[in-house]
Amino acid sequence: MARKSESQRDGNASGENVVELAQFRSGQKAEPLPITFHRRELDAILWIYGRMVGEGEWRDYALDHMKDRAVFSVFKRAGEMPLYRIEKNPKLAAKQGAFSVTNTAGLVLKRGHDLRQVLKVFDRNLKLVEK
Repeated sequence: MARKSESQRDGNASGENVVELAQFRSGQKAEPLPITFHRRELDAILWIYGRMVGEGEWRDYALDHMKDRAVFSVFKRAGEMPLYRIEKNPKLAAKQGAFSVTNTAGLVLKRGHDLRQVLKVFDRNLKLVEK
């Protein structure tokens, strides 16, 4: 029967130093969590997305969560540039509003504090048609 070395008896077969998890965590700064859309915000966005898919305007989307912002990108085709970007940037919340809708050219179509008001940019204007 082979004798176990001291490192194998401690459960560390590679012979490296074992560090307690609490000790490891205290030595590192916690990296900030990425910015995300809350459930109600995502529900409002997906409601608009579903309506536009039903009308044949949009076909695909991408969701990005970064350190400084969350972005919901809308595509006509998956291989193209996004038609629109719905962004949440908390740094702008006290100034211009955290939410914005940007088109392909980078022009901000609407910005504000309330997401539902910002998403009204996608509402269709009714036109009177005469016969």
